[in-house]
Amino acid sequence: MPVKATSPNTTIILARAVRDFGDGFVAILLPVYLIALGYSATEVGVIATVALLGSSLITIGIGAIGARHDIRRLLTAAAGLMVATGVAFAVIDDFAVLLVVAFAGTVNPSAGNVSIFVPLEHAALTRQVAARDRTRLFARYSLVGAMAAAFGSLAAAVPEHLVAVGVGELAALKAMFVLYAGLGVIGSLLYARIPKRPPPPADAPKAGLGPSRSIVYKLAALFALDAFSGGFVVQSLLALWLFERFDLSLATAGVLFFWTSVATAFSFPVAAWLATRIGLINTMVFTHIPSSLCLIAAAFVPSLPVVLALLLVRAFLAQMDVPTRSSYVMAVVTEPERPAAASFTSVPRGLASAGAPAITGALFAASLYAGPLVIGGVLKISYDLILLLMFRHVKPPEEE
Repeated sequence: MPVKATSPNTTIILARAVRDFGDGFVAILLPVYLIALGYSATEVGVIATVALLGSSLITIGIGAIGARHDIRRLLTAAAGLMVATGVAFAVIDDFAVLLVVAFAGTVNPSAGNVSIFVPLEHAALTRQVAARDRTRLFARYSLVGAMAAAFGSLAAAVPEHLVAVGVGELAALKAMFVLYAGLGVIGSLLYARIPKRPPPPADAPKAGLGPSRSIVYKLAALFALDAFSGGFVVQSLLALWLFERFDLSLATAGVLFFWTSVATAFSFPVAAWLATRIGLINTMVFTHIPSSLCLIAAAFVPSLPVVLALLLVRAFLAQMDVPTRSSYVMAVVTEPERPAAASFTSVPRGLASAGAPAITGALFAASLYAGPLVIGGVLKISYDLILLLMFRHVKPPEEE
């Protein structure tokens, strides 16, 4: 009996699960590894900043060529870069060289969707999906990725178990980067199964963007503000905040980020359900603001259990804009513009978020632990209000 072929969208979702599992443990282990190598909190922040900056600049190039090149080939090349990044972090200790690897590689300190993979996957996912099903597809894509990241967070405790049986701390941490490289190999094999894209139409925009240029630029500017705000509390630095303020163990941090990822994952179907009732923009805004208030409150609460509860509530609310935002961008541009639109709205996010981790590291070094959480929360609320004001009347096809 012949085996039914896996659909291209299922293959893409599986590939995302593989790389998000790796991002889940790398985001937690990155600061631990760098500190074990002897680097300071400020230097950890610099590495995170450089990683986000490099990812953004690479994504600019992908956005410029994505309309006229095979997405499968680009995704496979990105997976190869993931392999090289894992190997390099496992064998290199020099700070200057690590900066270069972080800049040119795929290490993701945010454990989120600041990644060169995401714009390409978004464009590929929307090829054969009806408008009414688009947000649900992105919700499923985001849910699977978040659940994979959750289990990746649990895997961050593996080095402690290895140390307990006699493996050196550095060797145990380096082994996890080797595992990250192995996941890149699996991702490459999955991306190779995506069908080739038909040749682009003759009138496809050579620079990636055409008639939707204006709306994409406006969205990109707003998303940059949101990303800059989030850069103050990327997962690696939030983990460092918990380590420094509450002396949290690595295993406990892994469990916490497992449950925050689970909460995030199950928020995505809720976001898709809300979007069918109140619209994409309203869903993005009215779930985001309460999450920012939770972040600000956590900065001042002295009780660890209450802080953990606030972070869990924030995790459920903060990412409801992820599938809705992705769906909205794909809905308001033409099909040939989708790779570029996904990249150009992602790139400013990465560039903007790149500046904040270094500031957070400096604030932590000065023992100003509440500062990054308050700054990030206030800026995010500002973004939400501006987005609502500018785009509440720009409807996707299914809402017209």
